[in-house]
Amino acid sequence: MIDELRALAIFAKVVEAGSFRSAANILKLSPSVVSHHVAQLEERLGVALLYRSTRQLSLTHEGEKLFISAEAMLSAAEKGLNSVAYHAMEPTGKLNLTVPAMLTRSPLVSDIAAFAKVFPKVTLSINFSDIQQDLIREGIDLAIRMGDLKDSALKSKRLFTMTRKLVVAPALVSEHKSPKQPQDLLKWDWIGFNVRPNTKKLINQKGKTCLINFEPRIIVDSMDAVCQLAIAGLGLATPPTFLVAEDIRQGYLVEPLPKWQAESLPVYVVWPPNVSKESLTFRLIAFLEMRKKSYSSL
Repeated sequence: MIDELRALAIFAKVVEAGSFRSAANILKLSPSVVSHHVAQLEERLGVALLYRSTRQLSLTHEGEKLFISAEAMLSAAEKGLNSVAYHAMEPTGKLNLTVPAMLTRSPLVSDIAAFAKVFPKVTLSINFSDIQQDLIREGIDLAIRMGDLKDSALKSKRLFTMTRKLVVAPALVSEHKSPKQPQDLLKWDWIGFNVRPNTKKLINQKGKTCLINFEPRIIVDSMDAVCQLAIAGLGLATPPTFLVAEDIRQGYLVEPLPKWQAESLPVYVVWPPNVSKESLTFRLIAFLEMRKKSYSSL
């Protein structure tokens, strides 16, 4: 079995490399040894896996099926080895991060803190700002970003989805006729957030959507300020659910249209394209992905 697994790995590398010689260079083996292992595997299975010529290789039908299985085997082995190495090695160094200020009180920051505790020799420099930073120019290792991504030159991975609530102070509701549909809110005051457009997409329980364009009377650069001004009765707002759940419970804020919610925002981890998979950046990404369940309340 061990010999067959070794032959499978060599076979997969030959397919990936495109030739026996290239695979031999990668594996630090002689071409004849590589060819021998593939030939032995073909003899063991009783089928041809590769068609060979002096210039190229092509997979047979059986070879295609085996290559898929070989790739899965190697991927599982690599994942297992990385998992052990992840816990066995204590990393050191510094990570520069940028995180939206509105997520300061979210479980995400608690998980970054947990990472810092697990790896005490890693220094973290965190910029909390709702203004997007230039990762390359500012020397940032990893960013948390919300909404649609614009810079395709960066690598990214979706981490979670942040739900939002349409809220307002009870006093403001009493000043207006109770709304029946989103269009009834067009004449209400809204609180603007300067990094988000003055357009709200509301979605009901059946998936129907409604776009509302508004001109805010007040515009601020802090989501905490948005929440406090909403509580003060200065307008409608759509803050993250985790920021206003307690205010709603205590009656400081209400949902004027309970069956309608503001569109949820995807939240991504973003990093420069040339980051090594052995870097602290990837270690933090893996750590956050392992703790995704903590974001279910967002």
